Amino acid sequence: PSGIRPAYWYEDEEIVVGASERAAIQTVFNVPFTSVKELKPGHALIIKCHGAISEEPFTEPREHRACSFERIYFSRGNDREIYLERKKLGELLAKPVLEAVDYDIDHTVFSYIPNTAEAAFYGLAEGLEKELNNWKQEQILKLKASKKLSPEKLQDILNRRPRVEKLVHKDEKQRTFIADTKSRNNMVSYVYDVTYGLVENKKDNLVLLDDSIVRGTTLRDSIVNIASRLKPKQIIILSSAPQIRYPDCYGIDMSKMKDFIAFQALVELLQENGQSELLQAAYKRCKASENLPSEMIKNEVAVLYDNFEYCEISQRISKLVTPEGIKTSVRVIYQTLDGLHQACPKNKGDWYFSGRYPTPGGNRVVNRAFMNFMENRDERAY
Repeated sequence: PSGIRPAYWYEDEEIVVGASERAAIQTVFNVPFTSVKELKPGHALIIKCHGAISEEPFTEPREHRACSFERIYFSRGNDREIYLERKKLGELLAKPVLEAVDYDIDHTVFSYIPNTAEAAFYGLAEGLEKELNNWKQEQILKLKASKKLSPEKLQDILNRRPRVEKLVHKDEKQRTFIADTKSRNNMVSYVYDVTYGLVENKKDNLVLLDDSIVRGTTLRDSIVNIASRLKPKQIIILSSAPQIRYPDCYGIDMSKMKDFIAFQALVELLQENGQSELLQAAYKRCKASENLPSEMIKNEVAVLYDNFEYCEISQRISKLVTPEGIKTSVRVIYQTLDGLHQACPKNKGDWYFSGRYPTPGGNRVVNRAFMNFMENRDERAY
């Protein structure tokens, strides 16, 4: 009813077919974008024995809350809309990262963590060009106003470009996010490698874009470790997705609070600030509402995050993804919720980021996941 998961279908005089991705139908049947229809929320595709095909409502549609993580990560990305949305997610990070390096383009190398961040990286590169063009215009106008604009200075300004490189390489056969926990921990240590000789020791900033950061395992156990061998001045990790703070219960394997690095950061900050009692208070509220009807249950974890600014959580995550013994400074910059909605306007489902679940059962799941954490129970919340 909320259109959480995508469904597309196509018909002609010979066949009718459905799939979770529009591009799959386009590729197999060689049909244009406009010929593939999206199944409306609260509707079922009915195919009669005599060949009649129709979309029929089976319940009242609710607020449309299509899953945004489908757009960020799960879909293959060869759908036109998804590709452009991923590019926009990357573009929106251009200004924040330039501010983080004080616009020092000459001493910053930009790259990405393969493979699902590639489209977002193209957007980041375009965003950097736009920001740099604005800077170039300002510099030229300043020099012109002061009558110091020479052909040499003009050419020097025009020649400045972002240093975009392919620095991180991944074994194409392995995808750690969808592996089980034990296999994932074994895989991440050797799945990545880097290109040497492009980052100037102790002088260049190294910026790496990832599509999302769920557990932080890959960053801590592999990416940051191997990237630090390039000896950059600092490592900045960009996430095209916002902070993943809450579990999913609609088909994505993100069900344990203890696994989320954003939640780990929250717990550390609460403990460090002498606010551990807030965890116990939230636990008691969860237990008290455990047997209430789903419609009456509130997300009791969300209030814990309200104690800290978004950037404070990011700063603590930066520490958590830094391996022991790494002297290089590591910083993590996340996409904002506003940025997500700007880039993916049709997919408002953001419960793993915001805690706003599209169904009443979602609040029950997040509370149960939190209770499992407090009780040291390593099990799913559903």
